[in-house]
Order: sequence, then C-alpha cells, then structure tokens
Amino acid sequence: MKIFRTLALATLLVAAASPLMANGQAEKDVAAASNKKFELLGAGASFPAPLLTAWADEYRTFTKGRVTVNYQSIGSGGGIRQFIEQTIMFGATESALNDKQMSDAKDKTAGLAFNLPLTLGDVVLTYNLPGIKKGLVFNAQTISETYLGMITRWNDPKIAALNPSVKLPNLPIAIVHRSDGSGTTAVFTDYLSKVNTEWATKVGKGSSVKWLVGTGGNGNEGVAGVVQNTPGALGYNSLVYAVLNDIAYGSVINKSGTTVVPSLKATGLAAAVTIPADGRVSLTETTAKDGYPIAGFSWALVYENLDRNAAITDRDTAVQLVNFLYWVITRGQDINEGLSFARLPKDAQELAERMVSQLKFKGEAIGKQIVDRYKVR
Repeated sequence: MKIFRTLALATLLVAAASPLMANGQAEKDVAAASNKKFELLGAGASFPAPLLTAWADEYRTFTKGRVTVNYQSIGSGGGIRQFIEQTIMFGATESALNDKQMSDAKDKTAGLAFNLPLTLGDVVLTYNLPGIKKGLVFNAQTISETYLGMITRWNDPKIAALNPSVKLPNLPIAIVHRSDGSGTTAVFTDYLSKVNTEWATKVGKGSSVKWLVGTGGNGNEGVAGVVQNTPGALGYNSLVYAVLNDIAYGSVINKSGTTVVPSLKATGLAAAVTIPADGRVSLTETTAKDGYPIAGFSWALVYENLDRNAAITDRDTAVQLVNFLYWVITRGQDINEGLSFARLPKDAQELAERMVSQLKFKGEAIGKQIVDRYKVR
C-alpha cells in the first residue's frame, strides 16, 4: 500500500516553499554555514513521519543539498530504544521518556534528555463500513468497551444511540491496534485509562500494552492498511494518515459533552494547558469545551550534551543538528497545517526554543549561540 499521496504531498510542499525560502540573511547564513555535507540520523514515531519527511525535503533544498535528514519511521518504542542506545542523533515520540529513562540519561550523559515539542497530533477512530462515510460518533463508553471486547457488533444499541440517522450493519467489529511500541498507542491508552476504570485496571496505558482483542498492525501505516482491507474494521490512527488515505474516521464526544470533529483547531484547544519545564504533559480527556479529547504532543528526543551521544562524533555535525531543530520549531512550522498537523502553540514553541538554547558540545553553548544569532525578532 502506498501510504502517502505523492502528488498531494508535493503540491503542499510547493505551496509552502515560498514563505520558507523568503527568509532573512540570518537564516541564509544557517544554510551556508559549511560547504561540507551532513547526514542527520533520526528514528521513531510513525505519526510525525509525513511531517518529518516534508521538513527533511524542504531543509535539504534550503541548505542546497548540504544537509540530509534521514528519518526512519519505526515507532516511538523503537525511537526511544535507539535514542537510549545512541545509534541516532535524535528520536521522535508521542510517548515521552519516563522518569527512569530521564534519570538514566542524566547519569550516562551528565546532562538532561530533552522531550522537545515538535507538533501536536490527534488520534482518530478509523473504520471500514461499506456505504458509511466519515462522521460516525463515538463516546468514551463505546470506544473503551469496544476495545475491551464488550461491544462486538456495529449495530450495538450503544453505538446506534449515538448515530440515530445511520443504518448500522449487523457486522462484527474487527478491532485493529498497533503491534509495535507506539506513541499513538500511548496517547490512545492514556485516554482509555482516564475514561474507563476497567481498562485502567485490566490493560493500562503505555506505548505497548497487552491487548485483549483484535489484530495488530505495524506502525500507523500498518493499522491503516488493515483497516482499509478489512470490512467491519475499527482502528486508531493519527488524523494525517486518515486524511491522506481517504479512510473514514469518527467524531468523539468529549468530557464537556460536545461532539468534536477532529481538526487542527480542536487539537489546539486541547493543548491550552500549562506545560512543565521538561515538556512532558498529557492532553487527553481535555476539559476544553470544544477540545478534541484524544490528542497529544509529538516530541523530539535530544541530549543536552550532544558530544555525549555516540552517534554525534564532531562539533560541525552537532551544529547542523541544532540548526535543523531550530529551523523546525520556527520556519518549519509553516509546513504543518498544510499536512494536517497543528502548529506548536506559543508556549510550547517558547519551551522548545529554551531547550534548543541549552544544547551544548563539549561544554560550548552552541544552542544559545545559534538561537541568539538567528532568532527571528
């Protein structure tokens, strides 16, 4: 299955190119900092993979081919593992590092491991019901009880009551979930744990859980493929995978009783929270009246002391990584909405900038130097 629509993606990138290339002299200096060629290695979550691919393409053009970003979509669990093993320069995840991982990283590198905000995403319920397009309504009860195996058919009275104008088929619900360690799963199960005590007790939350029912798919791509090819399937994907592949997805009734259609605006409302200094915050089950309830941040993982990451062997490469991260959280954000990803809210962007400012190489504050010099004022 070709997961991305190449033509649509190319069109969006062309549309986004003008404002990104019309930068000031400072950002041109970033691109012209070296005539050497660099490859920045990253891996992790499949959710932001379309956006990271777009960023990488645009940044390669911006640097006239001098900087290539090689990002592998292997799931948040794989990204965290490779980040900890130091086989990559940065990771990407929707499942923030836990307390032990943060502590271990500090012991190993004599500095912090940053969960640096990149974008926001929402997890949508995707389904395959012949003749029924997007727009089915779900609530906390129907979502959690379906994934617990308690609701097993599409015409169950609880689903029907939420969709009185839809003729639901007497068809078994084929549950689809992730088979790999996944930040999308972490967001989804965090939501389920908040809305259903039985789920919290029997299954819990995390990037990898012991599913009670269903079939697994590897990555957002795998889940999308199973849903598309299985009549009666119900899965969960990031919104961008549903949009780019024309997969039907539902609305969700939030904590305030509002039926919310997944959208960048609704996800942004869910992100109107106080973000702690380490960036780790849950956005699920928002109290915002019109906020989407299954949403979360996607973070880049990067060590404060870049020289203590075995994947980064010299200062020039460290500088190029910092340049790229700063570009991503500033000019790169202009690409987000065209690909169905939310821009970083102002406070999250400011936090990301502070984190970039703290990046060092052998004690040299290269992050602060770059931000101070190239910051758009």
